[in-house]
Amino acid sequence: MMSGPESAWVDVCGLTEIPLRGSRIIKTEAGCVALFRTSNDEVFALRDECPHKGGPLSQGIVHDRAVACPLHNVVFDLDTGSARGPDAYEVQTFPAKVEHGTVSVDLRTLGDAMS
Repeated sequence: MMSGPESAWVDVCGLTEIPLRGSRIIKTEAGCVALFRTSNDEVFALRDECPHKGGPLSQGIVHDRAVACPLHNVVFDLDTGSARGPDAYEVQTFPAKVEHGTVSVDLRTLGDAMS
């Protein structure tokens, strides 16, 4: 993860504000970003829109380090945003971190999220 003038880390919520094996949405000027929390308290940030049918990934089922789209069950890797299996879909990811119980997301590439 980058830091310094090139980054745009923003504190967005406390870790416990994201349900375990669930998600929370943050609204930005460029659209919604979904924060996912795994059973190991890892946090990942992805654009909250499936590239296939536009489904809200934040409403999908989180398992291990993946989320299943609620509309068509394609499973996306939370690390990379890539679909698992034969589908070639990909969702934009954003760097996320947890420090002292606070979740921060680096939104420097947010402007690219809607392009």
